[in-house]
Amino acid sequence: MAQSNRIFDELGRLMTGAAGVADGVRREVETGVKTQVQRFVADMDLVKREDYDALRELVMTQSEELAALKAEVTLLRAGAATPSN
Repeated sequence: MAQSNRIFDELGRLMTGAAGVADGVRREVETGVKTQVQRFVADMDLVKREDYDALRELVMTQSEELAALKAEVTLLRAGAATPSN
């Protein structure tokens, strides 16, 4: 009976060690993949969301200003085309 307990104890230690090694390998693979993905994304030269939102807001503001200026020019041209007495 003591002999079988020793075998099971050794088997348990072996399995615990194997699980630790497997966990270490998993972490190494995750780190490697994460590093490669970060490098790939950095090489793609993508725009950050904050930069995109800021530029979008600027373009919208300028579009509104441009529309107002076009309307003002149209009114000025219409007034210049009308003959004064």
